[in-house]
Amino acid sequence: MTSLSGNWADSPSSQQMQRRTGIRILLVVISSLFFLFFVAYMIRAQLSDWEHLSAPWKPLEQPHLLRINTLWLLLASIFIQYARVQSRRLDRGEQEHQKNYGAVSFSLLGAGVFAMLFLAGQLLLWRQLTGLGYGVAGNPANSFFFVLTGLHGLHLLAGLALWLRAVLRIAQGTPMAAAATTIDLCAIYWHYLLVLWLLLYALLTSSPESYAAFARMCGL
Repeated sequence: MTSLSGNWADSPSSQQMQRRTGIRILLVVISSLFFLFFVAYMIRAQLSDWEHLSAPWKPLEQPHLLRINTLWLLLASIFIQYARVQSRRLDRGEQEHQKNYGAVSFSLLGAGVFAMLFLAGQLLLWRQLTGLGYGVAGNPANSFFFVLTGLHGLHLLAGLALWLRAVLRIAQGTPMAAAATTIDLCAIYWHYLLVLWLLLYALLTSSPESYAAFARMCGL
């Protein structure tokens, strides 16, 4: 009986469940962190010294670069999802063919490239803001912008580390049953970061009137 229990605990399906549980716990922790920042942002935005970056004549009134960066992140999520679907099909033995391995490799590389473009675009936006005089210490609104986008970028860097592990597994010829699990976890994490970024985008580019209305609705 003990032997059977030990074998089950070490089985691939058990390991996959443990890893999925681990990533879900991680996402709950990250969500809690950003939720606290969102609440702090809404409260701080009600004070008189707050200068909205999305107000008229401010850099984020027409956030063109942020929109382009959002497109990069969306494309990264689409590519990682395609890699996820193809790796699952190979794991189940469906259409076992070298072409399918190529599709997994290509879509994985595409996801990484677009994620890196997103990070490069964010760094470019930071440079533009500081060049225009909207540095971290210029105003509380500036500070929150750099902190929130910086935290999101750091979490995406962690996602790229997981992505790199998946790429190396494919390159080393790791059986798809093992590589598919890593790709699956990477996809879950990246989709979460996309949703989180869309929320951040809405928060950071909303008009001052929207801030005030939302704060009143939440009783802040």
